[in-house]
Amino acid sequence: MDRAEERRQRHGEKKEDKKASAAASKVEYPNATRQQPDAKASAKVTPKLKKMMDLYDADKGSEARAIADEIIANSAANAYDHAFAAQIAAQLAYDADDTAAAIGYLNKALEFNGLDNNGHYSSMFMLAQLQLQEDKYAESLATMDRFLSETKSTKPEHLIVKGNALYRLERYVDASKIIKQAIDASPEPKSDWQQLLMASYAESGQTGEATKMAEAVASKNPTDKRAQLNLVATYLQADQYDKAAAVLEKLRAGGQLNEDKDYRQLYSTYLQIDGNEKKAADVINEGLTKGILKPDFQAYLALAQSYYFSDQVNPSIEAYKKAAPLAPDGETYLNLARVLWQEDRIPEAKEAAKQAIAKGVKKPDDAKKIIALPGK
Repeated sequence: MDRAEERRQRHGEKKEDKKASAAASKVEYPNATRQQPDAKASAKVTPKLKKMMDLYDADKGSEARAIADEIIANSAANAYDHAFAAQIAAQLAYDADDTAAAIGYLNKALEFNGLDNNGHYSSMFMLAQLQLQEDKYAESLATMDRFLSETKSTKPEHLIVKGNALYRLERYVDASKIIKQAIDASPEPKSDWQQLLMASYAESGQTGEATKMAEAVASKNPTDKRAQLNLVATYLQADQYDKAAAVLEKLRAGGQLNEDKDYRQLYSTYLQIDGNEKKAADVINEGLTKGILKPDFQAYLALAQSYYFSDQVNPSIEAYKKAAPLAPDGETYLNLARVLWQEDRIPEAKEAAKQAIAKGVKKPDDAKKIIALPGK
């Protein structure tokens, strides 16, 4: 959901919010150690607060923020006035894509220490999320450590933010522990949480755990391409190429290999398995025929190699002829010359060797030797 949609949803819920405010507020952090203040607006500043909120409700963000700034700077305002104005200003800044200002306002809201626990800790949690968004990972982690320590929260949506910060800081073992705690505490964990846990396992060398989790997720979602590709990634991480190929083949049979990268993944996987070069060639040809695999240098080079190592020399030569003009240098022309020479197609080999030198090779003498061969 983008910020504009968030604004629309929030303002669409205002009537419900007003009804809810008439009832006793739900205590969001019942185990918080913070002794919350009385949280009452001062008589002198109440008119300003009302004006700010009227502008806020009318979607006049810049005007509401200006009033908020006035309240924050007003020495006659109390801690609640200051903190509440900073909290509203933070939301307005966020809505205006001014994340740096939103972070500044949230820090002020916490420093003023005038909100009730619901407002205070909601501001703290928003601060941690924005710090994470802005790549301030160490700051986000510090904010979340404080948040979790003071609120005693074990809610998965809170734990995952800390886990994400730990992952970004490359503390993968620590990240995997708390991300797993978040997933275990959630009745329906989000798929990106699961991906983050698998990535943490993989980065910390816990490939067995990563694979076990990926297999469990994939088995529950047999038609979910993303879940299946995550399983492929864990198999590849563990050098289990045969298992990775099997999963990709199931996707191919189901018509789910519909992107260029999908076909490249499958043929590259087959090329890692001895004796599967013919399968790699079949995959490449299918991808090219369907127009899914781009007919570029890498595809034709892989096709040439697949044919060559599956003893299909003539098709290999034809693929090399397509790859060589697209290559960044003359090395592919030189390989073509070598194969042609092996097949006693000397005139063609000489011509390919000349093309190799013209395009540039690391060892031009190798090409010159082919050019110097007897025969036209």
